[in-house]
Amino acid sequence: MGLSSEELLRAGFKRFEGRSVLVTGGTGSFGRRFVQTLLRNGKPRRVIVFSRDEFKQYEMQQALGDEWGQTLRFFIGDVRDRNRLEMAMREVDVCIHAAALKHVPAAEYNPMECIHTNVYGAENVVQAALRCGVRTVIALSTDKAANPINLYGASKLASDKVFIAANNLSGSVGTRFSVVRYGNVVGSRGSVIPFFRKLIAEGADHLPITDERMTRFWITLQKGVEFVVSCAALMQGGEIFVPKIPSMRIVDVARTLAPHLPHHNVGIRPGEKLHEVMVTEDDSRQTVELPDRYVIEPTFAFWKHETYVRNGIRRVPDGFRYASDGNDDWLTPEQLVNLLAAEPT
Repeated sequence: MGLSSEELLRAGFKRFEGRSVLVTGGTGSFGRRFVQTLLRNGKPRRVIVFSRDEFKQYEMQQALGDEWGQTLRFFIGDVRDRNRLEMAMREVDVCIHAAALKHVPAAEYNPMECIHTNVYGAENVVQAALRCGVRTVIALSTDKAANPINLYGASKLASDKVFIAANNLSGSVGTRFSVVRYGNVVGSRGSVIPFFRKLIAEGADHLPITDERMTRFWITLQKGVEFVVSCAALMQGGEIFVPKIPSMRIVDVARTLAPHLPHHNVGIRPGEKLHEVMVTEDDSRQTVELPDRYVIEPTFAFWKHETYVRNGIRRVPDGFRYASDGNDDWLTPEQLVNLLAAEPT
């Protein structure tokens, strides 16, 4: 438990060595980077990309080339289809669940589509993993799942609950489920940074700001992938892992990208928060702090709460809250520029 981030990452890659791995939503931004990183560093026996878009699979296959041979497989399917999931999960050891409907306004306008993918899809992944004897399932979550005020966040909270509770169902199968929760990915689709860059490239005379007080957590895509890998080395089943990552005000993001442009306040959109939270006050009673992350432990009767504590890991104070406005780590403009250079959008 006293391992550094680099040691945990190496230990995480060892957990994938010789294993068969399935990635739902494997053609999305996270899925593509995760597959590339795992193939280059994890020595898996087989990696299965599971997604519903055949053209994205074709593009991904062309981009990765033929060097991976039979190690890399592509499987067309939708997490809404449990039978197809079960077919894909045969002889799979590890499932990384990244498939989701993530666009906040689209989820508000199409609520049942969001629920069918994010909630029923989570149930299907659990059922398929149990029936196929998958050993490890790690599900991706979002900061919007903590104290949610929009449907996307609420659906991901429900998804998180499904995965955590699934540990009670595994019985002799022994499947273990955990969740990884992190903030905005720098430059990802739907993020404010590509939106600002598009406006700047089109010659906009101002940038729209929802609220000058608004803050967000930020993480690069590669750091998100590596955090998920490192959690594989720690997980016992039932935890929610939260990385320690920096915050930045949206207005400072705009000033960094276009210091010459004025701002126009357009107001907060429906379902949008001023600040994001990743560990709530109510979660604090079950939360321990590691050097690079927080771990929200489950409330199972059988969970050994001393597991982390006996290894020198301290509990957070009662009432602790990890939110983007109360963070101790803030991005400077120079650091944001360096992140964007490392993660071209």
